[in-house]
Amino acid sequence: MILSDRDIKKALSQKRIVIKPLPDFEQALSACAIDLRLHNDFEVFAHTSIPYFDLKNMSNVQVTQKITIEKDKPFILQPGEFALASTLEWIELPDDIAGRLEGRSSLGRLGIIVHSTAALVHPGMKGRIVLELSNLSQIPVALYPGLRVCALSFETLTSPAEVPYSKQKNAKYCNQQGVTGSRINKDIS
Repeated sequence: MILSDRDIKKALSQKRIVIKPLPDFEQALSACAIDLRLHNDFEVFAHTSIPYFDLKNMSNVQVTQKITIEKDKPFILQPGEFALASTLEWIELPDDIAGRLEGRSSLGRLGIIVHSTAALVHPGMKGRIVLELSNLSQIPVALYPGLRVCALSFETLTSPAEVPYSKQKNAKYCNQQGVTGSRINKDIS
């Protein structure tokens, strides 16, 4: 069951769901989701001479470049470009609520995709949500830190998770402070 605006406000006031800093409800809260904003740190893929990603040896490869955008300056997402970013807000979910991340329609209509695959925010997650930004249009798009970039809705589980994300031994992204690249090499032995 998806939480309504009323239930989102209630869960936030009871601290069952934590969002820091708390968005302005008048702008960010819709009937069943809350908009989250874009942080000012980005990670983009640099041109490289490596022939492919070797998922067993990712720790030896540096193929991304971190970029921090100054206040009131834009990050320009070029056509066909992919960049990692994160939400400005820190999120904490209890063991019986999952989140569902969606891009905002207004950005989608410009060709901006906010997540490639990572739409599910697991119960027990703590941290900033990493965004997988892509520009499918033919025109560069200026994205500003603080922009409402995505919407997060909340779904109740049929029962609390036995092992929420924050207690999983393989929780590679728990407590992430911002942009965090792939840690898939930890899945491969």
